[in-house]
Formats: sequence, C-alpha cells, structure tokens
Amino acid sequence: MPGDRRRELVKGEVREMAPSGFDHGAIINNFQRLLANHVFDQKLGVVVGAETGFRLSRNPDTVRGVDVGFVRADRVARAGRPSSYWDGAPDLAIEVLSPNDTVEDVEEKVDDYLRAGCPMVLVINPRRRTLTVHRPGQQPLVLRETDTFDAGEVVPGFRCPVAAIFV
Repeated sequence: MPGDRRRELVKGEVREMAPSGFDHGAIINNFQRLLANHVFDQKLGVVVGAETGFRLSRNPDTVRGVDVGFVRADRVARAGRPSSYWDGAPDLAIEVLSPNDTVEDVEEKVDDYLRAGCPMVLVINPRRRTLTVHRPGQQPLVLRETDTFDAGEVVPGFRCPVAAIFV
C-alpha cells in the first residue's frame, strides 16, 4: 500500500499507525541488540526487527507487526525463512508503547499473540520505564528498572537488566 504509514491487518481490517518516535526506535534497538547478540552467540534462532509481520490467524486474517520478535531455531529449520509473513506467532513478541497507543489496542495485540500460541509477550513502557511480561494463563508481571528480566525457557539463558533497555 502506498504512503509512509505503518499498517497491521486485524481480523481482515487494515489499521494505520503513525510512524514511531525517536525514543521508541532507540528502545527497540537497545532490546533487539541485547537479544540478538545472545540468540546469535547461542545459535537459538532468529531475531527480527521492527514491523516484521506475523500472520496470527486466517479467515479473517490478522497480521501483526512486532517491534522485536524471536523464533526458535527448530521452528525456522522446519518452516524455512519466508520472504513474506511468518505463518503463526513468534516465540517471543516485544512491543514498545508509543504515545498514541491506547490501552485497548495494546491489550488486543497482546491477546492476539497469546491466542496464536506465543508463549511470552513483553510490553515495554518508555514513560514508566517498565517491562511487563505476559504469559498464557498467568497474571502479567511488571518489572522495573531495578529488576532483571529472565526469558526462562522461551530464550534459554537470556537475562538483562531492565535499565539496559532504556540506555
């Protein structure tokens, strides 16, 4: 589609989003760098960058664009690296809040990822400087700058101070 707007497809409806701000991009880059270095060094899979599309459902289709995503190596080996959207949820989806995001939009996006089988969704809030961990069937866990995030079995061995995301 023409223009400079970002888009997602939600239950067959195209939704436009404003371009993200500078701080949003810097936070995405910080987290992506930390995660990608670990994943690459340990040969755990593939980390993808901002707005990579994941087809979460069909008929009607939902295609969401993560800010940062991770897919395990065994899943990439089975499916290959598509030139289009990844069919299914990532193993880890990271969303960085933008000033124009609504609570409802973010909750819907988290729910879409979890329903599609994503075992962990992170929501980073730049204003509050928090990272909220969402897992299926569990209450969200809010981590602050003094805490350390541990991806557990989703990304084995990946730990990072929450403060490092906001550098």
